[in-house]
Amino acid sequence: MTMLLVSFRLPQIAKSAAVAAALLFLGVPGARAHDMANMEGTHNAETFRFGEPGKASKVTRTINIAMKDISFEPASLTIKTGETIRFVVTNVSEIDHDFTLGDVATQTAHRKEMAEMIENGGDMHHSDPNAITVKAHESKVLIWKFSRAGNFEFDCNIPGHFESGMAGVIAVVDKAHRRAGAGATTAQP
Repeated sequence: MTMLLVSFRLPQIAKSAAVAAALLFLGVPGARAHDMANMEGTHNAETFRFGEPGKASKVTRTINIAMKDISFEPASLTIKTGETIRFVVTNVSEIDHDFTLGDVATQTAHRKEMAEMIENGGDMHHSDPNAITVKAHESKVLIWKFSRAGNFEFDCNIPGHFESGMAGVIAVVDKAHRRAGAGATTAQP
């Protein structure tokens, strides 16, 4: 069953990855940045189901994330509700990556939009408060306030990357309860 699923999806993944690589290598004149604010089921302006953009003056903790060839380190985080996190995201690989915070619906919609943008000749620069694109060997910062308990994700939604395993899990727990053994919270690139 797994082999069938992999072989069925492999041509789609390979096509998306090849298109993305070609467009990134060649550059796309007239490309536009995308904006998830008008995507159905995700958010509008700066209202999200899983939190909100944070303010630098309210940061309670800094978490370092290393983007590797096709993975994040760490791949799982535990955060308390109400925490405002400064994510310092460093791309230690040779290819560009995306870091998007969200619930499953947001991530799924974002992946679809990214694939459509590539197919239509657009680029993948973000204007979304929950996402950043980080070029090879660069670092960027994203500040986020987690206002609701639940399981969320940080994914790379560049076509082919998530499908190859570039995803992470965020367990947001109530302030009074911290899950034991829930994984590392920092990584040094």
